[in-house]
Amino acid sequence: MNTKKERIQQLKEEKNAVILAHYYAPPEVQEVADYIGDSFCLSKLAVQLTNPVLVFCGVSFMGESAKLLNPEKTVLMPDATADCPMAHMVDKAVIDAAREQYEDLAVVCYINSTAQIKSWSDVCVTSANAVKIVRNLPNKNILFIPDRNLGHFVAEQVPEKHFFYNEGYCPRHEFMSADEVRELKEAHPQAQVLVHPECNGQILDLADYIGSTSGIINYAGEHTECSEFIIGTVSGVVYKLSEKRPDARFYFPKTRPSCPDMEQITLDQVIHVLTTGENEVAMPPEALAQQAEQALSNMLKLAK
Repeated sequence: MNTKKERIQQLKEEKNAVILAHYYAPPEVQEVADYIGDSFCLSKLAVQLTNPVLVFCGVSFMGESAKLLNPEKTVLMPDATADCPMAHMVDKAVIDAAREQYEDLAVVCYINSTAQIKSWSDVCVTSANAVKIVRNLPNKNILFIPDRNLGHFVAEQVPEKHFFYNEGYCPRHEFMSADEVRELKEAHPQAQVLVHPECNGQILDLADYIGSTSGIINYAGEHTECSEFIIGTVSGVVYKLSEKRPDARFYFPKTRPSCPDMEQITLDQVIHVLTTGENEVAMPPEALAQQAEQALSNMLKLAK
């Protein structure tokens, strides 16, 4: 009898499908993926790939973004309930009030957001490209949504701009304990601390490197003089870190940061959607879709 991995390979060939998995997905899911990446990498890939079927092993906003950028393709979500709390943490009244106050305002939307919220925005960004894009915008005034921590991090890199912040956050990064990171530093004094900019300011102050998930992986891969790293992001990233640096040791805070929505994705679900075509991502209403897609397209253009 075929293994699950063999069954998935067979179904992919039958459907001419490709599997995209986020770094936070379970290791066995990353193992069967054709491409593994962060939000920016997977957004670009979704546009470049010619396969008519995309199986997106991630949370709902990722599937929405892939569909907005590829309306002619079928986008399937292995777990239709996998969501991101931060993706909903924007009140349109905040945006309307800021636009009324500042004529040259740019609403900069972290890609970790719903299509509805993207449609209220001028440009999307990811943690990998936010600094570059904001720096290149002609606007002086920036409203950064939904994540306040990433917004504050970008503002520090682009001090010439005037920032306003929305009070959204990622629960995994926001509530990471600085004391637990300090404990790890005391236990492993030679280890470098690599953290995601979604983390709270206390964590960022302890970091040797702050960057996107892909940035953290690349940093660990390039800095081979160090063989111990304390990681301040969701623990699913250890699959790719260990692949990149099998000689290194990676430590996570005692209260291990994990994304329950990402972790609920299974190989059985991948097989199910490839077999049945269920959990297909629907295009939002036309006007909303056009505005959201424009914000995503602006990101891809400005990030080049």
